[in-house]
Amino acid sequence: MPIQIRKADQLKPQPDQSKLGFGTIFTDYMFNMDYNPDKGWHHPRIEPFAPISMDPSTMVLHYGQSVFEGLKAYRTGSGAVQLFRPRDNFKRMNRSCRMLCIPEIDEAAVLDALKQLVSLENKWVPSAEETSLYIRPTIIAMDPYLGVRASFTYRFFIILSPVGAYYPEGFDPVKIWVSDDHVRAVRGGMGEAKTAGNYAASLLAGDKAHQEGYTQVLWLDGITRKNIEEVGSMNIFFVIDDELITPALNGSILPGITRDSVLALARSWDMKVTEGQISIDEIISAHASGRLQEIFGSGTAAVISPVGELKYGDQIISVTDGKVGPVAQKLYQTITDIQYGRCEDPMGWVEPVS
Repeated sequence: MPIQIRKADQLKPQPDQSKLGFGTIFTDYMFNMDYNPDKGWHHPRIEPFAPISMDPSTMVLHYGQSVFEGLKAYRTGSGAVQLFRPRDNFKRMNRSCRMLCIPEIDEAAVLDALKQLVSLENKWVPSAEETSLYIRPTIIAMDPYLGVRASFTYRFFIILSPVGAYYPEGFDPVKIWVSDDHVRAVRGGMGEAKTAGNYAASLLAGDKAHQEGYTQVLWLDGITRKNIEEVGSMNIFFVIDDELITPALNGSILPGITRDSVLALARSWDMKVTEGQISIDEIISAHASGRLQEIFGSGTAAVISPVGELKYGDQIISVTDGKVGPVAQKLYQTITDIQYGRCEDPMGWVEPVS
């Protein structure tokens, strides 16, 4: 489908790249596309960034039928712009769509639309060190109807935001609070879908973590409340006796794109890697015996986030003396070097835009 482009009458001023936060500044344009049962996905267009008009009864507001993704565009040293594993993001988006009864998108078509949008917004891709253009594709239910069923109509949109570091700590180790009072998801639910409700379910525990002086929440499984699952905004990894360990995807854990990148790189380095069940008690025991070497998270926003401290009940686990561990450092450097074009991409993850 040809994409219509409507130019803005006036463009926004460019932000100071040294003062970029995360998710507060938005570019001049957005991509929009609509769905109804008669036409399917139709009317793809790039138009000025603007509010979406909807009826107060619009179903997404009442029943939460929505999915989204998060990926980034990076400015290389030569000035080119490239994406990191965008095909995997749209593949995962379709997986989320299936779980929420949302019509699937044409992955190749929306990738082409994204490239056209980013190309048009080329000047918004920052060039300052470790900055990027965050990309948020989203689908929301649009029927004006107060009844519990899947919507018949939908809006797909992509918005862009120039960003700096996700955490105020940057790449310094963060502090994580382990929740044993609250759970985010259980197997058979929406835990493995990237949908709004998963994040709403994390807010109360996240607020409690912040009150305790911690950056994020580490979730335990919803049945035994002992087995480790993931952190609110990232997957979690442990290095024990030189072995990289992460919880296996079990139906209640989001299959992170960066998580998969970490596993692929570690295996390519001949590092021992295990995806399996690991309990908080095992982590405490490994720490007590001196076998726990590193903890870090992975996600699109932060890439790799070293963890310097875990709090579980009255117990506090400190690792790496508050410094970045060697495995986290190597992974962060390798992934960001690929993303910013500072090294070769042996995995075929980079998708050029311009």
